Amino acid sequence: MKNTAPYDPQSEARWVPEPDKRPGRTAFQRDRARVLHSAALRRLAGTTQVVAPMRSDFPRTRLTHSLECAQVGRELGAALGCDPDLVETACLAHDIGHPPFGHTGEEALDQAARACGGFEGNAQSLRILTRLEPKRFAPLDEPEVRLSPWPGRSVGLNLTRAALDAATKYPWPRGQHPADPGSTKYGVYGDDLPVFRWLRTGAPDGRKCFEATVMDWSDDVAYSTHDVEDGLQAGHIDPAALRSPEERAELFKTAERFVPGAGPEEFGEALDRLQAEDWWPAGYDGTARARAGLKDLTSQLIGRFCLAAEQATRARYGPGPLTRYAAELVVPYGVRLECAVLKAVAVRYVMQRAEQAQLRSRQRVVIAELADALMVDAPHRLDPVFAAQYAEAEDDRAALRSVIDQIATLTDASALALHAKLVTRQP
Repeated sequence: MKNTAPYDPQSEARWVPEPDKRPGRTAFQRDRARVLHSAALRRLAGTTQVVAPMRSDFPRTRLTHSLECAQVGRELGAALGCDPDLVETACLAHDIGHPPFGHTGEEALDQAARACGGFEGNAQSLRILTRLEPKRFAPLDEPEVRLSPWPGRSVGLNLTRAALDAATKYPWPRGQHPADPGSTKYGVYGDDLPVFRWLRTGAPDGRKCFEATVMDWSDDVAYSTHDVEDGLQAGHIDPAALRSPEERAELFKTAERFVPGAGPEEFGEALDRLQAEDWWPAGYDGTARARAGLKDLTSQLIGRFCLAAEQATRARYGPGPLTRYAAELVVPYGVRLECAVLKAVAVRYVMQRAEQAQLRSRQRVVIAELADALMVDAPHRLDPVFAAQYAEAEDDRAALRSVIDQIATLTDASALALHAKLVTRQP
């Protein structure tokens, strides 16, 4: 493992200055501990990844995905000279804003939040880290916090500038994607722009820091490999079907969303490369040997994807430590295609199953009806922290945002329970 470069004081600065309680820890070790011990991270144990929690034995959740992403990112980042605790913090935090029911809940909340600017899981992550997860408050009388838009209010976990920047996958507001203004992906709501501008001090517009690109690729690697593993183990994916011309044609249509502009021939070659490997499964029968084969599959794929990115990045930037804005992660095109094909496999055979479509439809209704019910009864049905936020709201937009924040903090199970209590009036 290569030595990491030191980070400058600006990278280690916090929105509200605070002394270190225990000398000897780095700023980024403190960041990692804060995220790891947060309630927002714990609740991801009850939030959908691919299979809803409690609907199968030992399913992956958003929490287990975040832990797997963190392990991948920590090692890849360290190999490239990043501070490993910084990259791990970003990976642990990258999905912390995902609402109940995963992307289905995200889409439903975006509809419910239209009047206050919409909802996006990544923008919600920043909001949680800098406001909603209470650990530090901005003093009223310290000159260092005069820029704070919330004097006397929570500043969340008060992470370092570098940690917040590394956790920001889409460093722009809604509608300001640098290459695609119509993109639905963004990383900050309008009322969180002050802290966003602070954390992006000195950053090129629209460009992710190096640690964020490592986090982003680690997310893709963890998602594409482990979701396929889950699909094989659950019996939803038949490796033999991936050799059918008809199935491949449909699969490659799905893969296009992950690598726009790539054609069926390129995806076909990528899938062929994977199927030619000795570790690619011919089938899965649930035996101990088959389970070990699945673990080897994920291990081989993670190693393949990470090593390719490490070697390509080193080939471009040389052997020194790579941090902040000194480089961008380089992922070979062929490897991106392979990763995209695996993502498409998970989408087509796991997420797009008929019963999943019915479940997602019901989940959208639950979110919409919860938003209506809470808004009608607000602030009485809100948790104390969100009731106070509602009471302090300056206008209807801010009031609605407090309701959206409340729903976004729920797990799948607690969303269903609250819906049963408020909407269907079950005891």
